[in-house]
Amino acid sequence: MTQIETYITGHKDQFVEDLKAWLRIPSISTAPEHNGDVLRAAEYAVEQLKQLGIKQAELIPTQGHPLVYGEWLQATGKPTLLIYGHYDVQPVDPIELWESAPFEPTIRNGNIYSRGAADDKGQVMLVLKALETLMSVNGGLPINVKVLLEGEEEAGGESIEHYIKTYPERLSCDAAFICDTHMPSTEIPALITGLRGIIYTEVEVHGARGDLHSGTYGGVAPNPLHALAIIISRLKDADGHIHIPGLFDNYQKPKHEEKEFWEQDPLHMHEAFLHEMGVSQLSGELEYPPLERVSSRPTLEVHGITGGFTGEGAKTVIPAVAKAKISLRLPPDLQLKSQEVFELFKKAVAEVAPTDVTVNVINLHGGEGVLVASDTQVMQAASAALEEVYGKSPVYLREGGSIPIAALFDEILNVPVVLMGFGLPDDNLHAPNEKYALSQFFNGIRTVVSFLQKLA
Repeated sequence: MTQIETYITGHKDQFVEDLKAWLRIPSISTAPEHNGDVLRAAEYAVEQLKQLGIKQAELIPTQGHPLVYGEWLQATGKPTLLIYGHYDVQPVDPIELWESAPFEPTIRNGNIYSRGAADDKGQVMLVLKALETLMSVNGGLPINVKVLLEGEEEAGGESIEHYIKTYPERLSCDAAFICDTHMPSTEIPALITGLRGIIYTEVEVHGARGDLHSGTYGGVAPNPLHALAIIISRLKDADGHIHIPGLFDNYQKPKHEEKEFWEQDPLHMHEAFLHEMGVSQLSGELEYPPLERVSSRPTLEVHGITGGFTGEGAKTVIPAVAKAKISLRLPPDLQLKSQEVFELFKKAVAEVAPTDVTVNVINLHGGEGVLVASDTQVMQAASAALEEVYGKSPVYLREGGSIPIAALFDEILNVPVVLMGFGLPDDNLHAPNEKYALSQFFNGIRTVVSFLQKLA
């Protein structure tokens, strides 16, 4: 480990520069105008793999953005680990809230600020640098490794799902590792034991065949914006309770140990959430503790509403069309597939919509939740590696986010999954001023090196 630490310390600047170069590529997968940038980000990842010594690295074309694949299988008799990550990023809006340009990585107060810094380029890069360190110091890896990176995680992940279902034998492995999660703080390492699924929808409401003057037609014309407000308020009430018939029919209550942990809140997450968000009180189902609300309860959130006039000044128009982007996060305890939840959601929207408008509900993308066993050998190796680097045993937590690929690895490849990431709660994922702590970046490298050694 002395040689390992010497290599990491001696290459700190180069590691950061390699990350910066990747972050400068605006690989926004949901924006067609950035298709070329997404391809450049994929090509950069292939080059990184080849430079560290994984010569079997390539782009895999898909119907959407390409996959990046590489393998090093020279550790005879040792286990094979499949490493997953994504190189695409979220849009940057609203751009005016960024303190520095989102695609010009800037270091402030020990953090690197850029879109994709924490989600997921920074996390993928630390894994690649862990591989580089082991290859450079030892001349090889202690285990066999397959690397699979996608460019559509932020856009639904259809291409990688099709690839895994079509070519599972190419991805055969003993375990999978996903570095796309977070820790409660720099002092509290964590392993994730559960992720929620998701459906992401668009609700489109139509009124008259064209925009109308509110003086002439106000009082008799249907108003799609008002109808949307009614629909949303009927789907989720002021106390945060979701009203979608059938959603909770097969809900299985979490284990007593988890409930006790959430209620005791030993990590003081209630206060942490208040501080991170800069609010005076938490919202949602107050009868459930905050940790349970963000990890094991379904959520319904509105992400954007469009329609009517939003420019400067006044324009008294009743819009003909209004749209809302709405997602539901789905804990695996619901015992429902994401498509089943979408059908329940679609039916609920139709039932609560005012009768003077027509409504169209579109399923933009979805994915399943997953529960991960904490007693597998691969999880114990990850736990030991975190304890070695951070000086204490990790806590086992569910995370509220969705990584549908984890459920696919569990279902299709039938292997244990390790969800070990080094993000922090205040990294501003999907928001302006996304950041990644450089201390976490380098401790992540050390932890992954240790993890691979322990797996061997």
